[in-house]
Amino acid sequence: MQTLCMPVVDKKIGPQLDSPTMRVVVIGAGIVGLASARFLHAAGLRDLVVLDAASGPGEGTSYANGALLHPSAVEPWNSPGILSYLLRHLGREDAAVLLRARALPSLIGWGTRFLRESARSRFVANTKANTALALHSLRCMHEWGVESPLFDHARNGSLMVLRDSRALDKAVKWAAMLSKWGVRHRVLERADLVKVEPALAPVVGQLAGGIHNLDDETGDCHRCCVALSAQLAASGIEFQWDAAVDRIEADRRKVVGLRLKNGRRIDADAVVLAAGAQSPALAAAVGVRLPVRPAKGYSLTYTINSQDTAPRVPVIDRDLHVAVTPLGSADHGRLRVAGTAEFCGEDLRVAPGRVAHLAALARRLYPEVLQATDVDKPRSWTGLRPLCVDGRPLIGQTRVAGLWLNTGHGHLGWTVGAASGHLLAMQMCGKQPMDLGSLDAAAFSPARFGL
Repeated sequence: MQTLCMPVVDKKIGPQLDSPTMRVVVIGAGIVGLASARFLHAAGLRDLVVLDAASGPGEGTSYANGALLHPSAVEPWNSPGILSYLLRHLGREDAAVLLRARALPSLIGWGTRFLRESARSRFVANTKANTALALHSLRCMHEWGVESPLFDHARNGSLMVLRDSRALDKAVKWAAMLSKWGVRHRVLERADLVKVEPALAPVVGQLAGGIHNLDDETGDCHRCCVALSAQLAASGIEFQWDAAVDRIEADRRKVVGLRLKNGRRIDADAVVLAAGAQSPALAAAVGVRLPVRPAKGYSLTYTINSQDTAPRVPVIDRDLHVAVTPLGSADHGRLRVAGTAEFCGEDLRVAPGRVAHLAALARRLYPEVLQATDVDKPRSWTGLRPLCVDGRPLIGQTRVAGLWLNTGHGHLGWTVGAASGHLLAMQMCGKQPMDLGSLDAAAFSPARFGL
């Protein structure tokens, strides 16, 4: 069985740590925290500890996400018109973005900024920044050696399908703008869709056309986390599981360590906060108020016991607001279905209505595939995505010395996690970004919020 390779980081990607003896604690062993640890270690840091409240790596939001690495679709959720959409769909189980009334108190203030960022100019600027980060992230992952079959990686692109000609025209214009930022695509007529994805044949008559996004990739984020953490542990990085952090400790606005919920204390010269939806509470203990709120996402995973008729390319149905991603080998595989967001506070309960709706959308896209006898009943999952108010992650240092952020990625953690770890390591090492093209590290700095 192959494993992730870990090449010596070259001058293009890897910084050299100025103070390799400093002790750094990374809170969070999802893809973002592990990417941070990976680049810090490659830079020369040896006294590095990774903590996670779970019993193993990638068991939070990284566990069963949509499985898409998609520079073609990194726009924030607060797109123009989001307010009217939320109001029209308040409390509806079939809403693509659902706002539950009980979450409203936690969104006061944050929600106002969230809506302000939906202005067209802000939305486009935020998307442009995320696109550059996503493209750099793919490059970082390729240098990791992500082609390993260990986590079902594939580079087949993705197919966005549209059911309405006006929606198709709009999507084509948007894709043309993305192409100026380096995201390659080709526009497909209805007849060409089944050439890319034959499993669409039963519904192709309902489709107006589509866009084949050539740079998109797929992979199982959880399996990547498991492989990466095993490799890092073998290289000497210390991992502590079932290590829930109670609070970060600071003295005179400088981090000195942290305390676990079991009472044990850990000294640290610096803390990297990559704890997903738990990041705001931990940062607040040292006076840093993160503009991040949890947005619950759902997924379904179908096991397909025969690949004869299984889909082979990820398909995003823009009108149904659902993405279906194949994950698998030549003899068996899985389909990962995702496509909803829910503002409900920190409630991690699985809502049967949301699961039923997601399954119904998947059946509309693949009626024959998902009703075949060789397809098992799907496994449902939900996780809290840490959503920064402007749709861009927070990557960099705060005004509390020694507290570094790598959080707020929303639905983009898998897509931009590697680049986020790279940018953070560069900043912690005091290095200037090199050979990053249009990527502007300042676009993700916590300083934009005065943090």
